[in-house]
Amino acid sequence: MLQKYLLVLLSTFLLVSCNSQNKNTMTAHTYTNSLINETSPYLLQHAHNPVDWYAWNDETLALAKKENKLILISIGYAACHWCHVMEHESFEDTAVAKIMNQNFINIKIDREERPDVDQVYMNAVQLMTGRGGWPLNCVALPDGRPVWGGTYFPKDNWISALEQLSKIYKEDPKKLEDNATKLTEGVRQSDLVILNTSEKNYSVEELDLIVDNWKKYMDTDLGGRAGAPKFPMPNNYQFLLRYAVQKDDKKMLDYVKTTLTNMAFGGLNDQVGGGFARYSVDAKWHIPHFEKMLYDNGQLVSLYANAYLVTKDPFYKQVVYETTRFVERELMDETGAFYSSLDADSDNAEGELEEGAFYVWKKEELKSILNDDFELFAKYYNVNNAYKWENNTYNLHRTQSNEQFSEANQLSNDALSKKISHWKEILLKARVEKSRPRLDDKILTSWNALMLKGYIDAYRVFGDNHFLEKALKNANFIDKVQSNDEGGLFRNYKNGKRNINAYLEDYATVVDAFINLYEVTLDEKWLQTAKNLTNYCFDHFYDDKSNMFFFTSDQDKELISRKIETDDNVISSSNSIMANNLFKLGHYFGNRTYTKDANQMLHNVKENAVKYGAGASNWLLLYSNFLGDFYEVAIVGKDAKERLKEINQNYIPNKLIVGSIKESKLPLLEYKYNANETTIYVCINGACLLPVNESNKALEQIKVKLN
Repeated sequence: MLQKYLLVLLSTFLLVSCNSQNKNTMTAHTYTNSLINETSPYLLQHAHNPVDWYAWNDETLALAKKENKLILISIGYAACHWCHVMEHESFEDTAVAKIMNQNFINIKIDREERPDVDQVYMNAVQLMTGRGGWPLNCVALPDGRPVWGGTYFPKDNWISALEQLSKIYKEDPKKLEDNATKLTEGVRQSDLVILNTSEKNYSVEELDLIVDNWKKYMDTDLGGRAGAPKFPMPNNYQFLLRYAVQKDDKKMLDYVKTTLTNMAFGGLNDQVGGGFARYSVDAKWHIPHFEKMLYDNGQLVSLYANAYLVTKDPFYKQVVYETTRFVERELMDETGAFYSSLDADSDNAEGELEEGAFYVWKKEELKSILNDDFELFAKYYNVNNAYKWENNTYNLHRTQSNEQFSEANQLSNDALSKKISHWKEILLKARVEKSRPRLDDKILTSWNALMLKGYIDAYRVFGDNHFLEKALKNANFIDKVQSNDEGGLFRNYKNGKRNINAYLEDYATVVDAFINLYEVTLDEKWLQTAKNLTNYCFDHFYDDKSNMFFFTSDQDKELISRKIETDDNVISSSNSIMANNLFKLGHYFGNRTYTKDANQMLHNVKENAVKYGAGASNWLLLYSNFLGDFYEVAIVGKDAKERLKEINQNYIPNKLIVGSIKESKLPLLEYKYNANETTIYVCINGACLLPVNESNKALEQIKVKLN
């Protein structure tokens, strides 16, 4: 009823047309608003709009109450194409700005800095309209309760909506008050988690049922979810890869391989410079929204590294190396931290902002660069009518493996590889002459942790010390620069400023990364830091009623709703990451409370996971840990790191590593050290099988597959 009521009310607000309009071109810096004092590149992009934008803070919210004005909350991010379009059409227009300034307190929010605010108002807009996205625009009462919203609006629609809202607020404010009451209650109820007190029961049969239901939505020909758009969704394929291996399901493994291969063949993956865009607008992974996000690339490095471990496909190794080279070239700060994103838009040859202009090529342009190699290049990357994009441009896209292409074109694999390397080298140099996409150079703790884990996984799989060096530099940045005096973390970093308290997402991803860093270095510092940060979360984020964790700390100013995030999306939910962390830490420290909480958290969301596995894939990794045996592999002795590298050449998802080259007080290592030899213990819940000295014998004691 609530959603129906809101949809009816929304329709009465928006009696508008979709006519085209002239665009006002703003003179540079004619206007300056308070966003000029912010560090977020997204907010700074709007600092010279004629709109009197404010940042989200106590002073701004107090001003809205003082002046008794509606709050207009506009949320986006620096790499967002449609955010730029709406800015150009509406927020740079003086007539639109006049309406906004006279009737509203206008707040611009970078969703990447303030995911807590974004969650609340995105939830409200989804309740009203049934969909969401960015730019997100929501109007609220002076106390912050939402009354109306949507995503992108053409200028005429935007003006009409704002004028109607202003009129209603002046003439019949009770209508908005009633709407705010119902909508706020809907927001508070939407993510409510109830403690599940039924008997806990996990089974292989139920996991099979979840996957069977999921198969209805799979595109087995092109990979990914059926239809368009297509998102990479790394956590989906981490789980399905594990499921395929543990169930010895060849068809599922083929589906995962099809997805990973086609994603990397496609225009989603920058064929010249490496790195993945956020998603593909079509079903064949060809044309992306061209923004490149750190969080995608970090998770995809982890995914392709694990896929290599399972398949030994050298192409997946190549993807890992090319993606990390992109990250280091385009997104890495001298401190070892990583920037957030590259914009989708850049200037085209006419000097106008155009989506993808930096990445696409015209045929004549390629011919002049490649000369005699153009015909072969065009075959390899499908520079043909079937793959033509807008304005006679082409986004490079592969459809064949090197082996298939070599055979079809009577080339040796070695000769083709040399040509490909040459093509990429000269095109990368040619691209330097193009106008570059804008860089969002703010540093976010959680996204850095995802990229850190990518480097850790790359090192674990490939043993390349370069990956470990980058991982340690980044981990030390998080540990030293992003920590506060109370044992917690900051969310952001830019120009030496850290001014946002970290969210559960930041803690969960950092704890996860530090546990994994311990597993490849055996340096207990990282494991102890992970435990300390976890305990901090119990102190400041834990909900005693549900045994889950709030997204925001109890030290943060309350919003209209304190959210508990459970749905796995492009980034896994903070609660699912934390539950997986607690499962591992419970084993490491013999802490039954951690283990009990991990189990209860999973049990709380199990019903939703059964209904829709794709939205709970990180939870399903934890679910899998409760099936069959979960191994604690303890390696002690002077050659522990060498034995560890040997074990890591195998895909074993149902294990954790604990080890030391000296005496250790960790429960799983205590009394196991012998100065004269290196010993491997394969244990289950602390009960160990006979110790062995060779990694191959330890591997014989481990059963990966599920019955």
